[in-house]
Amino acid sequence: MAEEGGNNGLEGNLLQFVDPNQHLSTIVPTIQNIVATFSLDCDLDLKKIAQQARNAEYSPKRFSAIIMRIREPKTTALIFSSGKMICTGAKSEEESRLAARKFARIIQKLGFPAKFKDFKIQNMVASCDVKFTLKLELLACAHCAFSCYEPEIFPGLIYRMQQPRIVFLIFVSGKIVLTGAKAREEIYTAFENMYPVISGFRKFQKWYDTSTFYLNRLHA
Repeated sequence: MAEEGGNNGLEGNLLQFVDPNQHLSTIVPTIQNIVATFSLDCDLDLKKIAQQARNAEYSPKRFSAIIMRIREPKTTALIFSSGKMICTGAKSEEESRLAARKFARIIQKLGFPAKFKDFKIQNMVASCDVKFTLKLELLACAHCAFSCYEPEIFPGLIYRMQQPRIVFLIFVSGKIVLTGAKAREEIYTAFENMYPVISGFRKFQKWYDTSTFYLNRLHA
C-alpha cells in the first residue's frame, strides 16, 4: 500500500502469515469478537421456535429474526425464517464453529430438518494497547488518503488499510481496535505493518527535574 512520503513498510502483499510468537512489536492483538454466518438448509417457523426454546427472543414487529443465546461458548445467534443464521460473540474460530453447531442442534431438536452448511467467518474484531499516547492530528494529516479523524464526532482516528482490508480505530491513549478481517493472520499482519507507522506519531511527555525548576525560579 503506497503512502505519501514513503511506504512505511505497508507496501506489498500483507497476507503472509505472521507468527504471533515472533512479532517485532512484541504486541499480539487479542480477538474480541467473531461474526460468522451459516445455513440450516431449510425454512423455519420462527413463532414455533420462539414458543418452544427457552433461550429465544422474538419480536416480529421490531425485528424479523429470533435472537437466541447460549452460555457455552457465550454467543448470540440471529435466526431467520429462510434458515440463514448469524453467530456472534465468540473469541476464537473454534468457539465460533462450536457455537454454530450447537445452535443448529437446538433447531434440529425442535423438529426441523436442519443441516449445518456453509459456515463462514465474516468479520473478526481484535484489540490491543501500544502503551504510549499518540498525535492523531499529525497521523491524520500525514496519511490523509487512508485516515478520517473528526474528534467532535468520534474520539478515534479511523484508518482504512487497503491490503489486507482492515479498519483501525486508533485512540489518543494508544488503544487500538482492528475490524474487517476474515482470518486471524490478516489481523496479525495488518498490525505488524501498521505498528511502525503508529510509532512515528508517538507523543513524548516532557519530565522536569523539580530542583532544576526551583533553581531557575530563584535566578529569574
